[in-house]
Amino acid sequence: MDLPFDGAISDYFENDAPDAIRNEIKRADKDDILSDSYPHSEEMGGKKYKREMERLQIELVRFQAWARDRGTRVAMVFEGRDAAGKGGTIGRFRENLNPRAARVIALSKPTETEAGQWYFQRYIQHLPSAGEMVFFDRSWYNRGVVEPVFGFCTDAQREHFFAQVIPFEAMLVEDGIHLFKFWLNVGRAEQLRRMLARESDPRKQWKLSMIDVKGLALWDDYSAAIKDTLTRTHTDEAPWTVIRSDDKRRARLNAIRTVLHSFDYARKDEKAIGAIDTTICGGPDIWDA
Repeated sequence: MDLPFDGAISDYFENDAPDAIRNEIKRADKDDILSDSYPHSEEMGGKKYKREMERLQIELVRFQAWARDRGTRVAMVFEGRDAAGKGGTIGRFRENLNPRAARVIALSKPTETEAGQWYFQRYIQHLPSAGEMVFFDRSWYNRGVVEPVFGFCTDAQREHFFAQVIPFEAMLVEDGIHLFKFWLNVGRAEQLRRMLARESDPRKQWKLSMIDVKGLALWDDYSAAIKDTLTRTHTDEAPWTVIRSDDKRRARLNAIRTVLHSFDYARKDEKAIGAIDTTICGGPDIWDA
């Protein structure tokens, strides 16, 4: 079987990954959590996950109907390392929603025209209108993390971004947009395990890019940029919700619960939503490099 990028991920695993990371992956069972600091030792069981997700799906449908009637605008930003589970979490949010009012925005690199615009300009046109939910699969926070790590922006451009992003988000919130910023955080061993699985699965190879491959060796650079970004952009108006996503199932459930608990919508069933697991879902203080 042909592997993308000539098997560069497998090559990194065999020859360049830290020994501790390689050994963790080799000795782990399928359902094992690889991070020693993660508060659960195993992935949530499938039956329990399905039962809880089904309840949340009903609540999401109720919430969307209420939001459309009220003209509520919701924007959700999903950020995180490669393979942290952003797309899968967005997919579970939208699974039973009317897609016309629940859009996904996943922008490619800027065009020449966009590169000459105000940095936030190409995102503004995708903000929600009345009754809409918009899911940003990566966002303007590329300039805080990915771009500086790979040298796609200058230090001055990054600092200009930080000077503008807080008032930019404050204006969105002041105008009535409900803004959720999710940082999905995955451990190093789990990230590599997921990327190896993508490399070997023809159905998922499209998810990989050369940026993903090169990023494997830049873990520490990413960590520094992430910590700096979370610290500088966590505000009362637009706080970060950090979700430790070593277990995708728990991450998805807690992201949905975070949104549903934030609104007093019609026919809301608090018991069905359930409690947020604060050991894996909270502010930047639970972020783990």
